[in-house]
Amino acid sequence: MNQWPDRVEELVAHALERMGYDLVRLRLHGAAPPTLQVMVERRDGKAMAVDDCADISRAVSALLDVEDPIAGRYTLEVTSPGIDRPLVRAADFERFAGFEARIETSQPVSGRRRFRGRLMGTTLAGVRIALPEGEAEVPFARIHRAKLVLTDALITATERRKACRPR
Repeated sequence: MNQWPDRVEELVAHALERMGYDLVRLRLHGAAPPTLQVMVERRDGKAMAVDDCADISRAVSALLDVEDPIAGRYTLEVTSPGIDRPLVRAADFERFAGFEARIETSQPVSGRRRFRGRLMGTTLAGVRIALPEGEAEVPFARIHRAKLVLTDALITATERRKACRPR
């Protein structure tokens, strides 16, 4: 039975929420057998540890074995998003406003498909980004891929956030 991807995302996201994690991205890629990548971050903002990934892997594997929403064999991979994380949901673009990002579109927007600049948040229709030549808005529907760019400012903010969290 193949219920990919909506049913799988729903099952996994719900299980992760109960465990104290948020699903960043779910992706099935590769072949013979494909890999199901489950990208996760902790809700408390702490860094992911190997034990977190192991716990998630066991729980998600058991859940998917019982529910069987993916036809055929696959390899399960649990990862954290890292500092230069992908931007997947509208909330990601708001959360990381002020940081540099790279956005690729599925169709040209104002004659281009690649954008690199400082995120300025969102509108109802898309993402605002400051480019060297001025501000642009990239419609959500056209975003193919987006991720933060690893910069000194991002590293500093990440380190500061870790230092400010109670242990």
